Amino acid sequence: MKKFALTMTASLLMMMSQASYADSPKTLKVCTEASPDGFDYSLYHANSTADASSETIYNRLIDFVPGTTELRPALAERWEISEDGKTYTFHLRQGVKFHTTDWFTPTREFNADDVVYSLTRQLDETSPWYKTAAQGWFYAQAMDFKNLIESVKKIDEHTVEVKLTRPEAPFLADLAMGFTSILSSEYAAQLEKSGNLRDMDTKPIGTGPFVFKRYNKDQMIRYQANADYFRGKPKIDQLIFSIAPDASVRLQRLKAGECDVMLYPSPQDWAAIEADEKLKLVKGSALTTSYLQLNTQKPPLDNKMVRRALALAVDRPNLINVVTAGAGAPATNPYPETQWSYNADLPKFELNIEEAKKLLAEAGYPDGFNTEIWVRPGTSGSNPNPKLTAEILQADFKKIGVNADIKTIEWGELLRRARDGEHTTAVLGWASDNGDPDNFLSNNFSCSGLVDGSNFSRWCDEEFDKLLKDARAETNHEKRVEMYRQAQAMFNDTVPWVTLFHPLSALAVNKKVTGIVASPLTLNSYADADIIE
Repeated sequence: MKKFALTMTASLLMMMSQASYADSPKTLKVCTEASPDGFDYSLYHANSTADASSETIYNRLIDFVPGTTELRPALAERWEISEDGKTYTFHLRQGVKFHTTDWFTPTREFNADDVVYSLTRQLDETSPWYKTAAQGWFYAQAMDFKNLIESVKKIDEHTVEVKLTRPEAPFLADLAMGFTSILSSEYAAQLEKSGNLRDMDTKPIGTGPFVFKRYNKDQMIRYQANADYFRGKPKIDQLIFSIAPDASVRLQRLKAGECDVMLYPSPQDWAAIEADEKLKLVKGSALTTSYLQLNTQKPPLDNKMVRRALALAVDRPNLINVVTAGAGAPATNPYPETQWSYNADLPKFELNIEEAKKLLAEAGYPDGFNTEIWVRPGTSGSNPNPKLTAEILQADFKKIGVNADIKTIEWGELLRRARDGEHTTAVLGWASDNGDPDNFLSNNFSCSGLVDGSNFSRWCDEEFDKLLKDARAETNHEKRVEMYRQAQAMFNDTVPWVTLFHPLSALAVNKKVTGIVASPLTLNSYADADIIE
């Protein structure tokens, strides 16, 4: 009897253990490369911030089919556009719930008030929210939304009308970008009443697939699956971001099972990851450019001959081989050939030391000059090794008499100081936010971008700026293509960037993980992720 009792006890314990295991929450652990700047993405533009905010916590009226640049309905079920292209009427999805947290309990579902608030707070200078953007509403200002959007009007609880001052071809794609994420106007009113407006950025509330729980700066972010998500509760119960700037550390954690997903593996490790029976590499082509940012307002970089000399001093094949292990293509244009309207007829920026020296001499710098290269620590989707890139550029520039001092600056501080125009040059990258050429050009080179600092080149050309505005207003696709080909030719002549390469994108995952796809916009969504035991 004693033996039988022991057997029964053992069986009961085993059953309890199995039940406990079955009931344990599915947790997806993601090793990411950088801390978010905050959780109100409208204030920022780094992909690490988008992954942690707009891709997890929020939704927009429209979003992208995962892994593509194709638009699909989200918080708006459908929409109409007037014949003149200036009035958009959005019919909102009903039954969508905002997150309930320790700091906010919604009393109503998502409605038109939330759309009006989320868009107008970035445009209305009389709003108390407008002033919360100490460095400006990055995208809204760079894309000239204040002059584009005439009004955002609530027609009824589930209908919103947006009137534009002019036709804007990429407007729907713009609305799928993270900066138009829909926030709760009820939560905003609560924060206004308590005087804690900053909490919108640190204690976020959205309608997205995951509910924000906790952030330990530079270490970890915790989320919980949104059981009321309008597309259905995610298959995983918890999502954890583990922050590790070093790619080798992220890979070690992935191999040890401490992470299920690793962002931005070093290309030098791709083959080993593919050979590992427990791992798989998810690859894709990206609408991304890695470049050396030039501050065109600082001498001698205010002289385009100097800028062209730097562009001709770079040995791009060597750079790509060393930094990306061949997983990239040499860059001349501001965006890759996979972006529609790419101009393949322009002169390539290929290594030509003698021509570079000649240009420097003509510009008045026969003996070269001294400069700085700012670089972030860690890795990014646009560059697997920014520091090594800077060192190779330093060696290349030395051959034409340009002495470059490399300064490593924390990512958030680098962006802030570059916005203020403190930099001379910086190793940076840009990934398309919406699949439209305008996203590369207006965000980075518009004259309005000088106001809020999104134009890090600090290059404003009235003819170029007018061309961009005309292209945005043009509804004929072929005409837009020709306008962007012209814009690339002007870029090629003026050289506000030293374009370096267009990288391939990849992320590494445990083979038990499903539902993860590579995005051409290099965004990372986990709404469809699952772990199959």
